[in-house]
Amino acid sequence: MHSTTILAVRHREHAVLAGDGQVTFGQTVVKQGARKIRRLYNDRILAGFAGSAADSFALFARFESKLEQYRGNLERSAVELAKDWRSDRILRRLEAMLIVLDKTATFLVSGNGDLIEPDDGIVAIGTGGPYALAAAKALANNTELGARAIAEQAMAIAAEICIYTNGNISVEEL
Repeated sequence: MHSTTILAVRHREHAVLAGDGQVTFGQTVVKQGARKIRRLYNDRILAGFAGSAADSFALFARFESKLEQYRGNLERSAVELAKDWRSDRILRRLEAMLIVLDKTATFLVSGNGDLIEPDDGIVAIGTGGPYALAAAKALANNTELGARAIAEQAMAIAAEICIYTNGNISVEEL
């Protein structure tokens, strides 16, 4: 997925989701302050997307309906969304990825219908994802910073390296 960076950090009993604000169309930056992360299900769950905005909004809506159906059970909702994504012809054509998390679990849901739970609670998607992921892991393992500070610094590092990531960072914390 091009054009974004989304980073989830669960560290020391805190859960944070951060996303940059840049939207590109081809080689052109068309927006600097987009919000690619959301609070869902009575503000108990965070979700962030990378990929096509229209496809991502369709996935947010589908995931929100799963959360309602399964009464806020994050794992069950993520599993059911991944199953639908894999088996539904329309969903399979969507070009997006999601990170969803609550205070106890983090999941990456991919366009292939994959559902991945990171071992350490740190995961990133988008073009700048590998940079933010590496920085967040290093900061979590080698500093006394909290989850929010780790996410903010890791996103700043990704913005310095990745041309598809800007420094206009949105952060949500549980």
